Amino acid sequence: MSAQVRALAAEHPEIAACLDPERVADQHRRATGLLHQQDDFGDAGSGGRGESYVVAQRSVMTRARGICRLLDLVAADRRATSRLVLDLLGGDGLVSRVAELTGRTDTVVATCDASPFMVEQAWARGIPAVRQRAESLLFRDASVGGVLLAYGSHHIPVARRGTVAREAFRVLQPGGVFVLHDFLTDSPVDVWFRKVVDVYAATGHDHPHFARDEAASYLRSAGFEEVGTRLMDDSFVVTGATKDAAREELGRYMADMYGLTRLYAELGPRDTHRRTFELVCDIFRYEDADGVPREVETSLAAEENVWSVTMPREALVVCGRKPGAAA
Repeated sequence: MSAQVRALAAEHPEIAACLDPERVADQHRRATGLLHQQDDFGDAGSGGRGESYVVAQRSVMTRARGICRLLDLVAADRRATSRLVLDLLGGDGLVSRVAELTGRTDTVVATCDASPFMVEQAWARGIPAVRQRAESLLFRDASVGGVLLAYGSHHIPVARRGTVAREAFRVLQPGGVFVLHDFLTDSPVDVWFRKVVDVYAATGHDHPHFARDEAASYLRSAGFEEVGTRLMDDSFVVTGATKDAAREELGRYMADMYGLTRLYAELGPRDTHRRTFELVCDIFRYEDADGVPREVETSLAAEENVWSVTMPREALVVCGRKPGAAA
């Protein structure tokens, strides 16, 4: 933490100025206990799947469709003066990289994560990061313009989810927006975690997703206004030189992202990628309001002569605004 604070002060003063010195010092005192907590996103030596996750995120734009929509929601009708957005489950900084690649100069993303390995990986990419837990933020009261809790909200125990919403409320300026993203219980994503990740990942996956009204209740209880719930397209898109290459790339991405080490041990790399693609096609199926099915789709972009594969994924997103407006 000391090294992170020094680096932020020297290279990212806009983020450093929002840190609360007393909360940072308190985390210093508790650091030994934090180091011994289970870290599913640590390196392989600690039993985590962090290394394979980092490999998957080299494909920066695979998840860009959903990430851009989340950033739009955080910045929508901006009433806070701060352009700083806390990405509470930021991993190795994927949201920050997508924001940079898509030219979002009006937003500064501070990548936050509880995993030391993920925070180290973010800094190694030149991305400003802070090690903190989502339910115990190190930022000052009313100091940031937006808070994003996405791509892993189900890892937060149910008993602590309300605390996270209250912490987001605390650090937001009046008029600031909190966006919570996850997936519905019994949705294809939930099935994927139960039937594939929990079976083939070394870390397993025993984390409950969200009921439809659950997330909104946390935001309302924390004091947020204008609380709204929606289902958002959060599809994955990958490309390849051929149809088979694009399909295998999606299989690779999913196998690495979710750390399917037991499948790799059983089948080897290439067959793992092919088998993962088959599992994806079996599980990720939706129907629109008219009952028309949405499935994994492979298409050729003729003008670019590149094949793309789109894996449909539907996310639950809840937004709320802190009352008032920044002075």
